[in-house]
Amino acid sequence: MFAFLALPSFSARLDTIPADRSMSEIDTALMHRVARGDHAAYRLLVDKYLRHAVTVAYRVLFNRTDAEEVAQEAFLRVWQHAARWRADGGASFKTWLNRVVVNLCIDRKRRPGMAALDDKIDIIDEDGATPYEDRLASETSDHVALALQKLPERQRAAILLCFWEGESNIDAAKALDISVGALESLLIRAKRALRDDLRATLGPKE
Repeated sequence: MFAFLALPSFSARLDTIPADRSMSEIDTALMHRVARGDHAAYRLLVDKYLRHAVTVAYRVLFNRTDAEEVAQEAFLRVWQHAARWRADGGASFKTWLNRVVVNLCIDRKRRPGMAALDDKIDIIDEDGATPYEDRLASETSDHVALALQKLPERQRAAILLCFWEGESNIDAAKALDISVGALESLLIRAKRALRDDLRATLGPKE
């Protein structure tokens, strides 16, 4: 798995990054080094965000094999396009990575003959569940997961970024390359569709 990420080791040591740097600042420093061809910095970003990329892709595609392939392609693009990434463009590295992953997922969903969904819906857990994941676990998570699959890709991505990933509306809009108003419209339509689907499946709440 992820054979292309098995990079050769390098004797040059990555310069020490001050401990008081924020995570976003550390990611920015690493991306600048990746842009200069620093394999060690790239390895650190892969170690830090590969599982995250797989999780985001899985929550859009609901297929583990496709999610792993999307994550691989996303990190190839990180390496290939690092020199074109600019932190002062307004997006953090994580937001930018989310954008790459989500767009790759949407492109993949449009391909003819895409692989069937996994038989069992299995939400990949990362470093502890978010509040939204806790609610899914306690409130008919299987039905919610199935309802999410029925949403159009961009609506599903909006829900994923804002509720699962905890992105602000501004950052989620940047990840989807749309305006905040357009994002809010996607969220309204997605939540309405989910509510109607779950009401039809589970019946109205007592």
